Amino acid sequence: MPALFLPHGGGPSFFMTGERKERYQATEDFLRSVDSLLPARPQAILIITAHWEAEVPSFTGGAHPGLIYDYYGFPPETYALQYPAPGLPALAQRASELLLAAGLPAQVDADYGWDHGVFIPLKVMYPQADVPVVAMSLQASLDPALHCQLGAALSPLRDEGVLIVGSGMSYHNLRQFAQAAPLSHDFHDWLDSALQGTRAQRTEQLAQWRRAPGGLASHPREEHLLPLMVASGAGSDGPGRSLWRGAVGPSALGAWAFD
Repeated sequence: MPALFLPHGGGPSFFMTGERKERYQATEDFLRSVDSLLPARPQAILIITAHWEAEVPSFTGGAHPGLIYDYYGFPPETYALQYPAPGLPALAQRASELLLAAGLPAQVDADYGWDHGVFIPLKVMYPQADVPVVAMSLQASLDPALHCQLGAALSPLRDEGVLIVGSGMSYHNLRQFAQAAPLSHDFHDWLDSALQGTRAQRTEQLAQWRRAPGGLASHPREEHLLPLMVASGAGSDGPGRSLWRGAVGPSALGAWAFD
């Protein structure tokens, strides 16, 4: 399996109507196509969400995690969305053991649920909810190199049929989404270049994202970019592949694969 970095959209916009849904329609269409881009159907999905930060990198360990509707001001029906995919406690334990074996902290949280960075994109990608899922937190320091290391430790899962997904947004400046954002395109051009190297080269480049053209304009806070670091770390020494380049209004979005 490749490791992927995917945009998870804006709250529950994929499941709304009108202008909000139209704004994210291209992103939704891309997410619906992701399974067809894979070499096989995943045995399970490990998804790193931008919406969960923990002092110790954590994995959801419940067999049937509940949903966390961590978005605000949306229509009532968006708080009734369901995604009854099974959890996979054995995968959570395996992932935790891989981090510990690499000298990195880890824990399994049997009670934590799936936030919208988990269930919203997966509800589009696998609407039948028949692929087991484990969610992973970010580490609260938001250190890019550390998150690349986390991904590298998890990379053996790819040979076990597990699809590793970094769920974030390559552009996440909420105040500027609806306005002209040419710097977002500059940043995506930089990402396309930075992700071309070996794993070590990508790690070195991504650690400097703040200095990239349009970097801070695209990410006033970096939590939505960190899942990309995990996905890149989980990849091989082959170059990253651009899977999709789209936009929300004038602002660029992207998705990448690491084989």
